[in-house]
Amino acid sequence: QVQLVESGGGLVQAGGSLRLSCASSGSTFSNLAMGWFRQAPGKDRNFVACVSASGDRVYYADSVKGRFTISRDNAKNTVDLEMNSLKPEDTALYYCAIGWGTLPGQYNSWGQGTRVTVSS
Repeated sequence: QVQLVESGGGLVQAGGSLRLSCASSGSTFSNLAMGWFRQAPGKDRNFVACVSASGDRVYYADSVKGRFTISRDNAKNTVDLEMNSLKPEDTALYYCAIGWGTLPGQYNSWGQGTRVTVSS
């Protein structure tokens, strides 16, 4: 079973940047599309971005388009989320998961999450 571990979260001021990373333990990582979601306290888990298995296709939520970049390194079994121009409304627990699409039900093997807090 593939295990996912997120890292890179923290506290940052509005306008700042963070880079999240998701490491996979599975040997089939290069065959799997991956995505990032986020969940703010008391709210639903929402789609952020996804990347195809080869990395040639990416898709972003409108709320992060132009500010966030998803990328992957299949040699290292990692998928990253570069977050720039952060806003307080980006504050959430960020999860990576295996799958493709904008709905949580289209994903499985979720990580434990990494917390991002953006102060105003």
